[in-house]
Amino acid sequence: MERQIPKNVRQIGNVSDSPKIYVEDYVDTFLTQLCEKYEKSGSIPIGAFLVGDIQEGGEEDYIYIYGAIQMHDLKMSGNDYIIDDNTWKEAFEDCKQYFEDGEMLGWAVIQSGAPLMPDSETVKLHKKSFPKKNTVFVMKDPVEKDEVYFVHKMNDLMEIGGHYTYYEKNPCMQNYMISTRKKNGVHPSETVEDRAAKDFRNLVRARGERQRQKRAGSLMYAVSACLVLIVIVMGVSMINSFERMNSVQSTLETLAGRTDSVETQETSGTVTAVTEEEKAGDGSDDSSDQSAGAEKTDGEAARKSEGNDTDVSDGSNTGAETDNNNDANTVDQKTTDETADIDKNDDKDADTGTGSSSENGNDGIYVVEKGDTLAIISRKMYGDVSHVDAICRMNGIKNGNLIYEGQKLLLP
Repeated sequence: MERQIPKNVRQIGNVSDSPKIYVEDYVDTFLTQLCEKYEKSGSIPIGAFLVGDIQEGGEEDYIYIYGAIQMHDLKMSGNDYIIDDNTWKEAFEDCKQYFEDGEMLGWAVIQSGAPLMPDSETVKLHKKSFPKKNTVFVMKDPVEKDEVYFVHKMNDLMEIGGHYTYYEKNPCMQNYMISTRKKNGVHPSETVEDRAAKDFRNLVRARGERQRQKRAGSLMYAVSACLVLIVIVMGVSMINSFERMNSVQSTLETLAGRTDSVETQETSGTVTAVTEEEKAGDGSDDSSDQSAGAEKTDGEAARKSEGNDTDVSDGSNTGAETDNNNDANTVDQKTTDETADIDKNDDKDADTGTGSSSENGNDGIYVVEKGDTLAIISRKMYGDVSHVDAICRMNGIKNGNLIYEGQKLLLP
Protein backbone atom coordinates (compact mmCIF):
# COMPACT_ATOMS: atom_id res chain seq x y z
CA MET A 1 0.00 0.00 0.00
CA GLU A 2 1.36 3.37 -0.95
CA ARG A 3 2.03 5.65 2.00
CA GLN A 4 1.27 9.35 2.17
CA ILE A 5 4.18 11.67 2.82
CA PRO A 6 3.96 12.72 6.50
CA LYS A 7 3.05 16.35 7.17
CA ASN A 8 4.18 16.64 10.79
CA VAL A 9 7.95 16.29 10.32
CA ARG A 10 11.23 17.66 11.66
CA GLN A 11 14.21 18.04 9.34
CA ILE A 12 17.64 16.85 10.48
CA GLY A 13 20.65 17.77 8.33
CA ASN A 14 20.67 18.35 4.58
CA VAL A 15 17.78 16.46 3.00
CA SER A 16 18.58 17.27 -0.62
CA ASP A 17 20.06 13.83 -1.26
CA SER A 18 18.11 10.92 -2.72
CA PRO A 19 16.37 8.80 -1.60
CA LYS A 20 14.39 10.63 1.13
CA ILE A 21 14.56 8.89 4.51
CA TYR A 22 11.72 9.28 7.06
CA VAL A 23 12.33 7.92 10.58
CA GLU A 24 9.40 7.66 12.98
CA ASP A 25 9.90 9.43 16.31
CA TYR A 26 9.56 6.21 18.40
CA VAL A 27 12.43 4.66 16.42
CA ASP A 28 14.61 7.70 16.99
CA THR A 29 13.77 7.58 20.71
CA PHE A 30 14.60 3.85 20.90
CA LEU A 31 18.01 4.37 19.26
CA THR A 32 18.70 7.14 21.79
CA GLN A 33 17.90 4.68 24.60
CA LEU A 34 20.37 2.20 23.14
CA CYS A 35 23.01 4.94 23.16
CA GLU A 36 22.33 5.51 26.87
CA LYS A 37 22.56 1.75 27.49
CA TYR A 38 25.91 1.64 25.68
CA GLU A 39 27.31 4.40 27.91
CA LYS A 40 26.32 2.40 31.01
CA SER A 41 27.46 -1.04 29.80
CA GLY A 42 30.94 -0.15 28.57
CA SER A 43 32.62 -0.70 25.20
CA ILE A 44 30.52 -3.54 23.76
CA PRO A 45 28.86 -2.31 20.53
CA ILE A 46 25.09 -2.56 20.26
CA GLY A 47 23.28 -3.36 17.05
CA ALA A 48 19.68 -3.00 15.90
CA PHE A 49 17.68 -4.05 12.84
CA LEU A 50 15.60 -1.39 11.10
CA VAL A 51 12.04 -2.24 10.03
CA GLY A 52 10.04 -0.36 7.43
CA ASP A 53 9.27 -0.21 3.74
CA ILE A 54 10.67 1.32 0.58
CA GLN A 55 8.51 3.08 -1.99
CA GLU A 56 9.82 3.87 -5.45
CA GLY A 57 8.41 6.87 -7.22
CA GLY A 58 8.75 8.28 -10.68
CA GLU A 59 11.40 10.85 -9.77
CA GLU A 60 12.12 10.15 -6.09
CA ASP A 61 12.36 7.09 -3.82
CA TYR A 62 11.15 7.18 -0.21
CA ILE A 63 12.29 5.06 2.74
CA TYR A 64 10.01 4.85 5.80
CA ILE A 65 11.57 3.41 8.99
CA TYR A 66 8.86 2.80 11.59
CA GLY A 67 10.46 0.05 13.70
CA ALA A 68 13.75 -0.99 15.32
CA ILE A 69 14.64 -4.38 16.90
CA GLN A 70 17.69 -4.71 19.10
CA MET A 71 20.14 -7.41 18.08
CA HIS A 72 20.47 -10.01 20.82
CA ASP A 73 24.17 -10.38 20.11
CA LEU A 74 26.39 -8.32 17.80
CA LYS A 75 29.79 -9.97 17.77
CA MET A 76 33.12 -8.48 16.80
CA SER A 77 36.08 -10.15 15.05
CA GLY A 78 38.82 -7.61 15.34
CA ASN A 79 37.25 -4.49 13.83
CA ASP A 80 34.68 -6.40 11.82
CA TYR A 81 31.06 -6.96 12.79
CA ILE A 82 29.53 -10.46 12.79
CA ILE A 83 25.79 -11.26 12.71
CA ASP A 84 25.30 -14.99 13.37
CA ASP A 85 22.31 -17.15 12.51
CA ASN A 86 20.89 -17.14 16.03
CA THR A 87 20.78 -13.33 16.01
CA TRP A 88 18.94 -13.40 12.69
CA LYS A 89 16.47 -16.02 13.95
CA GLU A 90 15.54 -14.06 17.08
CA ALA A 91 15.25 -10.86 15.05
CA PHE A 92 12.80 -12.47 12.60
CA GLU A 93 10.68 -13.76 15.50
CA ASP A 94 10.53 -10.30 17.12
CA CYS A 95 9.68 -8.68 13.80
CA LYS A 96 6.86 -11.15 13.20
CA GLN A 97 5.51 -10.68 16.73
CA TYR A 98 5.51 -6.89 16.88
CA PHE A 99 5.59 -5.64 13.28
CA GLU A 100 3.61 -8.36 11.48
CA ASP A 101 4.54 -8.04 7.80
CA GLY A 102 7.24 -5.42 8.35
CA GLU A 103 10.43 -5.79 6.31
CA MET A 104 13.91 -5.50 7.79
CA LEU A 105 15.55 -3.08 5.40
CA GLY A 106 18.74 -2.13 7.25
CA TRP A 107 20.69 -2.08 10.46
CA ALA A 108 22.36 0.31 12.92
CA VAL A 109 25.55 0.09 14.99
CA ILE A 110 26.07 2.06 18.18
CA GLN A 111 29.75 2.30 19.12
CA SER A 112 32.00 4.98 20.49
CA GLY A 113 35.33 5.79 18.84
CA ALA A 114 34.60 3.85 15.67
CA PRO A 115 35.09 5.71 12.39
CA LEU A 116 31.80 7.02 11.04
CA MET A 117 32.64 5.57 7.66
CA PRO A 118 32.07 1.87 6.92
CA ASP A 119 35.12 -0.08 5.85
CA SER A 120 35.14 -2.68 3.11
CA GLU A 121 34.23 -5.55 5.44
CA THR A 122 31.22 -3.64 6.74
CA VAL A 123 30.13 -2.91 3.16
CA LYS A 124 30.44 -6.63 2.31
CA LEU A 125 28.38 -7.59 5.36
CA HIS A 126 25.66 -5.12 4.43
CA LYS A 127 25.53 -6.25 0.80
CA LYS A 128 25.30 -9.87 1.96
CA SER A 129 22.64 -9.23 4.61
CA PHE A 130 20.62 -6.55 2.74
CA PRO A 131 21.27 -6.89 -0.97
CA LYS A 132 18.20 -4.90 -1.95
CA LYS A 133 18.59 -1.38 -3.38
CA ASN A 134 18.09 1.60 -0.99
CA THR A 135 18.61 -0.45 2.19
CA VAL A 136 19.94 1.62 5.12
CA PHE A 137 22.97 1.46 7.41
CA VAL A 138 23.31 3.85 10.41
CA MET A 139 26.45 4.59 12.44
CA LYS A 140 25.95 6.33 15.83
CA ASP A 141 28.59 7.59 18.29
CA PRO A 142 26.87 8.03 21.71
CA VAL A 143 29.78 9.98 23.17
CA GLU A 144 30.22 12.50 20.38
CA LYS A 145 26.48 12.50 19.66
CA ASP A 146 27.13 11.96 15.98
CA GLU A 147 25.21 9.84 13.52
CA VAL A 148 25.55 9.12 9.80
CA TYR A 149 23.03 7.50 7.46
CA PHE A 150 24.16 5.40 4.48
CA VAL A 151 22.08 3.95 1.64
CA HIS A 152 22.94 0.98 -0.55
CA LYS A 153 23.02 2.26 -4.11
CA MET A 154 25.40 1.97 -7.08
CA ASN A 155 26.77 -1.22 -5.46
CA ASP A 156 28.13 0.72 -2.47
CA LEU A 157 27.07 2.41 0.80
CA MET A 158 26.55 6.10 -0.06
CA GLU A 159 26.30 8.69 2.70
CA ILE A 160 23.02 10.63 2.97
CA GLY A 161 23.32 14.20 4.29
CA GLY A 162 20.13 14.25 6.32
CA HIS A 163 16.72 12.76 7.02
CA TYR A 164 13.27 13.56 8.41
CA THR A 165 11.81 12.62 11.77
CA TYR A 166 8.04 12.27 11.53
CA TYR A 167 5.28 11.90 14.16
CA GLU A 168 2.29 9.58 13.96
CA LYS A 169 0.54 6.83 15.92
CA ASN A 170 2.85 3.81 16.04
CA PRO A 171 1.41 1.15 18.40
CA CYS A 172 3.74 -1.59 17.08
CA MET A 173 6.93 0.22 18.06
CA GLN A 174 5.30 1.45 21.25
CA ASN A 175 4.48 -2.09 22.39
CA TYR A 176 7.96 -3.34 21.52
CA MET A 177 9.61 -0.53 23.51
CA ILE A 178 7.42 -1.26 26.54
CA SER A 179 8.34 -4.95 26.44
CA THR A 180 12.07 -4.23 26.28
CA ARG A 181 12.32 -1.29 28.67
CA LYS A 182 13.65 -3.38 31.59
CA LYS A 183 16.22 -4.98 29.32
CA ASN A 184 17.35 -1.58 28.08
CA GLY A 185 17.53 -0.11 31.59
CA VAL A 186 14.56 2.21 31.31
CA HIS A 187 12.95 2.97 34.69
CA PRO A 188 9.25 1.97 34.87
CA SER A 189 8.23 5.55 35.54
CA GLU A 190 9.90 6.62 32.30
CA THR A 191 7.53 4.91 29.94
CA VAL A 192 8.31 5.35 26.28
CA GLU A 193 4.72 6.20 25.55
CA ASP A 194 4.84 9.18 27.88
CA ARG A 195 8.13 10.40 26.48
CA ALA A 196 7.04 10.22 22.86
CA ALA A 197 3.66 11.70 23.67
CA LYS A 198 5.36 14.45 25.64
CA ASP A 199 7.59 15.33 22.70
CA PHE A 200 4.60 15.40 20.41
CA ARG A 201 2.56 17.50 22.82
CA ASN A 202 5.47 19.92 23.24
CA LEU A 203 5.68 20.31 19.50
CA VAL A 204 1.94 20.88 19.17
CA ARG A 205 1.97 23.25 22.15
CA ALA A 206 4.82 25.30 20.68
CA ARG A 207 2.99 25.56 17.37
CA GLY A 208 -0.22 26.57 19.11
CA GLU A 209 1.66 29.19 21.14
CA ARG A 210 3.07 30.70 17.97
CA GLN A 211 -0.38 30.82 16.45
CA ARG A 212 -1.81 32.47 19.57
CA GLN A 213 0.96 35.04 19.56
CA LYS A 214 0.29 35.73 15.91
CA ARG A 215 -3.44 36.16 16.56
CA ALA A 216 -2.72 38.38 19.57
CA GLY A 217 -0.39 40.50 17.47
CA SER A 218 -3.01 40.82 14.74
CA LEU A 219 -5.64 41.76 17.33
CA MET A 220 -3.38 44.39 18.89
CA TYR A 221 -2.63 45.80 15.45
CA ALA A 222 -6.35 46.00 14.65
CA VAL A 223 -7.11 47.67 18.01
CA SER A 224 -4.29 50.17 17.53
CA ALA A 225 -5.51 50.98 14.03
CA CYS A 226 -9.05 51.52 15.36
CA LEU A 227 -7.78 53.81 18.12
CA VAL A 228 -5.75 55.86 15.64
CA LEU A 229 -8.80 56.11 13.36
CA ILE A 230 -10.98 57.23 16.28
CA VAL A 231 -8.45 59.89 17.28
CA ILE A 232 -8.31 61.15 13.69
CA VAL A 233 -12.11 61.29 13.42
CA MET A 234 -12.37 63.11 16.76
CA GLY A 235 -9.71 65.59 15.67
CA VAL A 236 -11.46 66.30 12.39
CA SER A 237 -14.79 66.70 14.21
CA MET A 238 -13.25 69.12 16.70
CA ILE A 239 -11.70 71.17 13.89
CA ASN A 240 -15.02 71.28 12.03
CA SER A 241 -16.85 72.24 15.23
CA PHE A 242 -14.32 74.99 15.91
CA GLU A 243 -14.74 76.33 12.38
CA ARG A 244 -18.53 76.25 12.72
CA MET A 245 -18.33 78.08 16.06
CA ASN A 246 -16.13 80.75 14.48
CA SER A 247 -18.57 81.05 11.59
CA VAL A 248 -21.53 81.43 13.96
CA GLN A 249 -19.64 83.97 16.05
CA SER A 250 -18.76 85.98 12.92
CA THR A 251 -22.39 85.88 11.82
CA LEU A 252 -23.59 87.09 15.23
CA GLU A 253 -21.04 89.90 15.22
CA THR A 254 -22.16 90.90 11.72
CA LEU A 255 -25.80 90.89 12.77
CA ALA A 256 -24.96 92.92 15.87
CA GLY A 257 -23.13 95.48 13.72
CA ARG A 258 -26.08 95.75 11.39
CA THR A 259 -28.43 96.23 14.32
CA ASP A 260 -26.30 99.00 15.80
CA SER A 261 -25.98 100.90 12.51
CA VAL A 262 -29.52 101.42 11.26
CA GLU A 263 -29.68 102.26 7.60
CA THR A 264 -31.28 105.65 6.99
CA GLN A 265 -32.79 107.07 3.83
CA GLU A 266 -33.22 110.72 3.03
CA THR A 267 -36.66 111.69 1.80
CA SER A 268 -36.82 113.84 -1.28
CA GLY A 269 -39.22 116.44 0.14
CA THR A 270 -40.34 117.44 -3.34
CA VAL A 271 -43.92 118.25 -4.18
CA THR A 272 -45.44 116.51 -7.17
CA ALA A 273 -48.34 118.05 -9.05
CA VAL A 274 -51.43 115.94 -8.89
CA THR A 275 -54.33 116.10 -11.42
CA GLU A 276 -58.00 116.22 -10.48
CA GLU A 277 -58.47 112.58 -11.55
CA GLU A 278 -55.62 111.40 -9.30
CA LYS A 279 -57.05 113.41 -6.40
CA ALA A 280 -60.46 111.83 -6.93
CA GLY A 281 -58.98 108.33 -7.21
CA ASP A 282 -56.69 108.52 -4.19
CA GLY A 283 -57.27 111.16 -1.56
CA SER A 284 -54.55 109.79 0.67
CA ASP A 285 -51.85 110.34 -1.98
CA ASP A 286 -53.05 113.95 -2.37
CA SER A 287 -52.81 114.58 1.32
CA SER A 288 -49.38 112.96 1.44
CA ASP A 289 -48.07 115.16 -1.38
CA GLN A 290 -49.46 118.26 0.22
CA SER A 291 -47.98 117.26 3.56
CA ALA A 292 -44.59 116.76 1.91
CA GLY A 293 -44.87 120.26 0.40
CA ALA A 294 -45.75 121.65 3.75
CA GLU A 295 -42.79 119.93 5.36
CA LYS A 296 -40.45 121.36 2.73
CA THR A 297 -41.86 124.83 3.33
CA ASP A 298 -41.41 124.45 7.07
CA GLY A 299 -37.81 123.38 6.57
CA GLU A 300 -37.07 126.32 4.28
CA ALA A 301 -38.70 128.67 6.75
CA ALA A 302 -36.66 127.27 9.60
CA ARG A 303 -33.40 127.63 7.65
CA LYS A 304 -34.24 131.17 6.67
CA SER A 305 -35.12 132.02 10.24
CA GLU A 306 -31.77 130.65 11.44
CA GLY A 307 -29.98 132.72 8.82
CA ASN A 308 -31.84 135.82 9.80
CA ASP A 309 -31.09 135.32 13.48
CA THR A 310 -27.39 134.96 12.71
CA ASP A 311 -27.40 138.15 10.69
CA VAL A 312 -29.19 140.03 13.44
CA SER A 313 -26.72 138.87 16.10
CA ASP A 314 -23.77 139.99 13.97
CA GLY A 315 -25.25 143.49 13.53
CA SER A 316 -23.23 144.20 10.40
CA ASN A 317 -25.52 146.92 8.97
CA THR A 318 -29.00 148.31 9.46
CA GLY A 319 -30.21 147.66 5.93
CA ALA A 320 -29.46 143.97 6.17
CA GLU A 321 -31.37 143.75 9.42
CA THR A 322 -34.40 145.33 7.79
CA ASP A 323 -34.28 142.90 4.86
CA ASN A 324 -33.90 139.93 7.12
CA ASN A 325 -36.80 140.99 9.27
CA ASN A 326 -38.90 141.37 6.16
CA ASP A 327 -37.83 137.89 5.02
CA ALA A 328 -38.63 136.47 8.41
CA ASN A 329 -42.07 138.02 8.33
CA THR A 330 -42.57 136.60 4.88
CA VAL A 331 -41.48 133.10 5.98
CA ASP A 332 -43.74 133.26 9.00
CA GLN A 333 -46.60 134.16 6.76
CA LYS A 334 -45.80 131.21 4.44
CA THR A 335 -45.49 128.85 7.36
CA THR A 336 -48.87 129.99 8.66
CA ASP A 337 -50.43 129.50 5.26
CA GLU A 338 -48.88 126.02 4.79
CA THR A 339 -49.99 124.99 8.27
CA ALA A 340 -53.52 126.02 7.33
CA ASP A 341 -53.21 123.90 4.17
CA ILE A 342 -52.06 120.88 6.23
CA ASP A 343 -55.02 121.39 8.54
CA LYS A 344 -57.32 121.42 5.55
CA ASN A 345 -55.78 118.24 4.18
CA ASP A 346 -56.05 116.52 7.54
CA ASP A 347 -59.68 117.60 7.78
CA LYS A 348 -60.19 116.23 4.29
CA ASP A 349 -58.60 112.93 5.29
CA ALA A 350 -60.80 112.76 8.33
CA ASP A 351 -63.89 113.43 6.23
CA THR A 352 -63.03 110.84 3.54
CA GLY A 353 -61.80 108.20 6.01
CA THR A 354 -58.50 107.64 4.14
CA GLY A 355 -56.16 108.49 7.03
CA SER A 356 -54.16 105.70 8.63
CA SER A 357 -53.62 107.37 12.02
CA SER A 358 -56.61 105.51 13.43
CA GLU A 359 -54.53 102.32 13.57
CA ASN A 360 -50.85 103.25 13.00
CA GLY A 361 -49.32 104.64 16.21
CA ASN A 362 -52.08 103.63 18.61
CA ASP A 363 -49.67 101.39 20.51
CA GLY A 364 -47.04 104.15 20.89
CA ILE A 365 -45.04 103.06 17.81
CA TYR A 366 -45.55 104.71 14.45
CA VAL A 367 -44.45 102.99 11.22
CA VAL A 368 -43.34 105.54 8.63
CA GLU A 369 -45.50 105.37 5.51
CA LYS A 370 -44.77 106.53 2.01
CA GLY A 371 -44.75 110.35 1.77
CA ASP A 372 -44.57 110.87 5.57
CA THR A 373 -42.52 113.65 7.15
CA LEU A 374 -42.06 114.40 10.83
CA ALA A 375 -44.46 117.32 10.56
CA ILE A 376 -47.12 115.11 8.96
CA ILE A 377 -46.58 112.44 11.61
CA SER A 378 -46.84 115.03 14.40
CA ARG A 379 -50.03 116.37 12.85
CA LYS A 380 -51.53 112.87 12.50
CA MET A 381 -50.73 111.83 16.04
CA TYR A 382 -51.16 115.10 17.99
CA GLY A 383 -53.11 117.45 15.71
CA ASP A 384 -50.27 119.96 15.29
CA VAL A 385 -46.57 120.17 14.28
CA SER A 386 -45.26 121.13 17.70
CA HIS A 387 -44.11 117.56 18.52
CA VAL A 388 -41.49 117.27 15.74
CA ASP A 389 -38.57 118.03 18.07
CA ALA A 390 -39.91 115.65 20.70
CA ILE A 391 -40.13 112.83 18.14
CA CYS A 392 -36.54 113.53 17.03
CA ARG A 393 -35.26 113.43 20.62
CA MET A 394 -37.24 110.26 21.43
CA ASN A 395 -35.77 108.37 18.42
CA GLY A 396 -32.30 109.98 18.32
CA ILE A 397 -32.92 111.64 14.96
CA LYS A 398 -30.49 114.49 14.26
CA ASN A 399 -31.79 115.38 10.80
CA GLY A 400 -35.57 115.43 10.58
CA ASN A 401 -35.50 114.97 6.81
CA LEU A 402 -33.67 111.58 7.07
CA ILE A 403 -36.47 109.09 7.72
CA TYR A 404 -37.43 106.12 5.53
CA GLU A 405 -40.54 104.16 4.75
CA GLY A 406 -41.15 101.32 7.21
CA GLN A 407 -39.05 102.91 9.96
CA LYS A 408 -40.55 102.47 13.44
CA LEU A 409 -40.70 105.62 15.58
CA LEU A 410 -41.41 105.84 19.29
CA LEU A 411 -44.09 108.45 19.99
CA PRO A 412 -43.57 110.74 23.01
